[in-house]
Amino acid sequence: QVQLVESGGGLVQAGDSLRLSCAASDRTFSNFDMGWFRQVPGKEREFVAGINSGGGSTFYVDSVKGRFTISRDNAKTTMYLQMNSLRPEDTAVYYCAASLNSGAWFGWGQGTQVTVSS
Repeated sequence: QVQLVESGGGLVQAGDSLRLSCAASDRTFSNFDMGWFRQVPGKEREFVAGINSGGGSTFYVDSVKGRFTISRDNAKTTMYLQMNSLRPEDTAVYYCAASLNSGAWFGWGQGTQVTVSS
């Protein structure tokens, strides 16, 4: 099963940008739909954005539309989340995961912390 590793998090100020990366362990990556999720302590993990296996379709939660952009490079077996105009409420641990044929998400990485100060 594919293994995923997130990176790119950090501490930034409101209005700044970050780009998160999700690196996959093997080329089966190109078979999977991919998603970004985030979680804050005491709350359930929240879907943020998704992209289909070919990269032609993307989906976003309303709170990030127009600010975040999900993309993928199947040749590099990597997915990205470009986050612009960051807000304090975007502070969370961000995770990536894979899905096959609209099944359950799997391959969760360790997450990367994003902290946005006001």
